[in-house]
Amino acid sequence: MRRILSMLMLMMAGVVGLMAQTATPPPQTFSATVYLDYRAFLSNAGPVTLEPGANTAAYLNNQFVFRRAYFTYENKISDNLKFRFRVDGDNTANVTGVTLTGSPATGVSLGKDDKLRPFIKHLYVEYANFLVPKMVLNVGMIETLTFKPAEERWGLRSVAKTLVDGYQDITKANIAATSADIGVTLKYSVAKYFRLAAGIYNGAAYSHAENDGFKEVELQAQITPVPGLSIVGYYDYERKLPVAALPAEIKPAAATYKIDAFFEMVKDLVIGGEWVTFKADLNQTDGAKYGRSGWSAFGRYALKPKLSLFARYDSYMPNSLDRDLDMSLVIAGFDWAPYNAAWRLQPNVWFYNYRSGVRYNANATKDSDVVFNLTFFLSF
Repeated sequence: MRRILSMLMLMMAGVVGLMAQTATPPPQTFSATVYLDYRAFLSNAGPVTLEPGANTAAYLNNQFVFRRAYFTYENKISDNLKFRFRVDGDNTANVTGVTLTGSPATGVSLGKDDKLRPFIKHLYVEYANFLVPKMVLNVGMIETLTFKPAEERWGLRSVAKTLVDGYQDITKANIAATSADIGVTLKYSVAKYFRLAAGIYNGAAYSHAENDGFKEVELQAQITPVPGLSIVGYYDYERKLPVAALPAEIKPAAATYKIDAFFEMVKDLVIGGEWVTFKADLNQTDGAKYGRSGWSAFGRYALKPKLSLFARYDSYMPNSLDRDLDMSLVIAGFDWAPYNAAWRLQPNVWFYNYRSGVRYNANATKDSDVVFNLTFFLSF
C-alpha cells in the first residue's frame, strides 16, 4: 500500500511540475538604444550632406542632436519561435497642418515640426530549425541581408553607419540599399564554416509601401576558411519600372555586388573591409550608363575592458563617368565606458576630402571638411 501511495505521490508531483512548466510565460525582453551627439564643425563649413540648403551659410553647427532612439520588444514564444517588435525614432520633419494665407486666401502655408517621432522598424516572426536543423525563417518587416555582417564587425553603429548604409548620407548619391524591408528570408548553416542566406522583399524599403509589381532578391554566402577569417559575398537584383527616356526594348533593372572580409584572429582586435558596386539602367548620362562604387577598411582594438580605439577609411565613387565627384572619409576616435557598458562616451572626428572641391556658397569651393562629434551611446 505504501508503495502504491508513493508512486501516486510521485505521479502527482510530476503532473504538477509539468503544469507549472507549461504555465510559465515565455521569456520576454524590453530594450532601448539611444544615440545622442554633440556636433561641431572644425573647418569653415559643414559637409555637403549636412547643409540645410544650397548656397547658404546657415550650417547646422554647434548642436546637440538625437540621431536615433530604438525601443525593442522580443517574445521567445517557444524554443524555435520568436517575435520582435521594434520602434525607431528620428528627426524627420513632419507636416502637422495647413494654413490658408492672404485675405482672401491666396496661398497655402505648411506647418512643420522636427519632433523625434517613432516609426516601426521591425515587425516579424522568426522560426528556427525550419524544415531542417540550423535553417532560420524570418517573415514580416525584417532586416535585409545587405549590412549585417559589416555592421556587426564594425560594432559602432552609434558613431557611423557602415559604407553601404551611409553611402547616400555622405555623397548624396543613392545606391538603393535599406536596412529593413517587408519580405521573407531563409538562412542556413550548411556547415560550421559555410552559411547561405536568401531573401525576397518588396524593394521599396520599410518606410514605403510597395510601389511596383517587382520584387528585390538578395543572396548571401559566408565562408570561414580558418577560424577568425570570414569572407562574405552578397548580390541583389530588382527590376524597375520603364521610363520614357529609355528605349522601349530596355527593361531597366538595378543590381548590387558586395564583398566583405573580416580578420579576428588576434585577441581584442577586429579588422574589416567591404567593397561595393551598384549598377542601374536608370543611371545614365548622354546615353552612357555609369556605376557607383566604394570601399571601406576599418579597425577596432580593445585596450582595456572599458576602452577601445577605432579608425576607418571610406572611399566613394558616386559616378564612374565623372571621377571629379570622388571623395573620401576618415573616422577616428575611442569608445569609453566609464561606469557601465550601458553608457558609453565615443568622441570621434570625421575628415572629409573632396577630389575636385565642392561649392559651399555662391562664391567659394572647398577641398575638405573636419567635424567633431561627442557621441553618447545609451543602452538599457
